[in-house]
Amino acid sequence: MNQTPSTMNFETHATSAGTPWKATAGRSRIAIISASWHTEVVYQARDAAQAELQAQGVQAGNIQHFSVPGAFEIPLMAKKLVQSGRFDAVIACALIVNGGIYRHEFVTTAVIDGLMRVQMDSEVPVFSAVLTPRDFHEHGDHVEFFRQHFVKKGAEVAHACLNTLDQHAKLDALLQAKAA
Repeated sequence: MNQTPSTMNFETHATSAGTPWKATAGRSRIAIISASWHTEVVYQARDAAQAELQAQGVQAGNIQHFSVPGAFEIPLMAKKLVQSGRFDAVIACALIVNGGIYRHEFVTTAVIDGLMRVQMDSEVPVFSAVLTPRDFHEHGDHVEFFRQHFVKKGAEVAHACLNTLDQHAKLDALLQAKAA
């Protein structure tokens, strides 16, 4: 039966039968970029993403970490990693806070727009665990709350990454079959 991409019913979420992306995960090469500001929080997302990617079948050697000074530097690093041809996807992790000196909304917009442009220009998926809490204060309660929240976001971004790679592989196979 021939199906067009708009009518295909791709499996998109983990189910009781397992995750649909196991085959894709086994051959995926993923870069994780982390900002160096607030590493006590940001590295929770990075480490959770790594752990979840490996739990889903991505080989540890196929996951590489890159660190940049801040969130603003992430899009250019993502572009260079994508251009290298060595990665099937890029995950970005950062915490952007209102430091009182600059408008964090501008930084957030620049980073997210930059990541989207890299993805659209390269056709390599780029994922964001770049979060901007409205009111972050560097005291114990906030830091601990966001540490836990970033663990959750790290696992979520890993699932989004594998799901997207799997969907792209299925679409590519469908398009190749149609062309044949």
